[in-house]
Amino acid sequence: MDGAVSNHAVSVRELSRTFGARKALDDVTFDLEAGAFLSIFGPNGAGKTTLVKVLTTLLAPSKGEASVCGLHVVEKAVELRERIGLISHNPLLYPDLSAEENLSFFAEMYGVSSPASRVRELLDAVELGHRRLDLVRTFSRGMLQRLSIARALLHKPEVLFLDEPYSGLDPHAVEIFDSLMAQIRKDHTFIMISHDLTKGLELCSHALIMSRGKIVLFAPKSEIDEESFASTFRATVGTGVA
Repeated sequence: MDGAVSNHAVSVRELSRTFGARKALDDVTFDLEAGAFLSIFGPNGAGKTTLVKVLTTLLAPSKGEASVCGLHVVEKAVELRERIGLISHNPLLYPDLSAEENLSFFAEMYGVSSPASRVRELLDAVELGHRRLDLVRTFSRGMLQRLSIARALLHKPEVLFLDEPYSGLDPHAVEIFDSLMAQIRKDHTFIMISHDLTKGLELCSHALIMSRGKIVLFAPKSEIDEESFASTFRATVGTGVA
């Protein structure tokens, strides 16, 4: 693959990543169209987070090729980072800065035009405008996730990666998060790691199960029988870590 490699939002070919003798990713191949929502399932150690790290340029592959937004994840990493967003169970925020200061910092880093108005717009969108001057270390888990969404959306990314975004959220925070996701759904491509089969299948247009670094199943939701899918999912969880 060279710089502009595919019309797909995400394209992965024979991707592998090793850590010593252990293969965290083993010959992974799939394509995802723009506007799709992919939910990735599998046991701990299956390679889910490693895959997302490679696709978000945080980790180089040991073998194979991958592109996101038509850009090679290694050769065009700097350009690609301007076109993707990451929402993780780790909020990736500075606890001793205010909500507004956090977003202003990232807006400057991304070169966002009209940063002050964009920051205010997103703080209001995630219902944190009234807490904009409060230090992030005073925020609840749900508030941190909402601010993380705002951070990830600052530069209007084309593809959003979500690594266990519902982890640790109370029911009210889940409701707010779902509402925000519904608002931005039509404008982005999503790749989400989830241990929650029900929630992951509810949101997705495509689903993928991984085990021991390999793809066990990849299909559009329209072709998935949920009972059979759940059985396959339970079987992979029983295989343990990679």
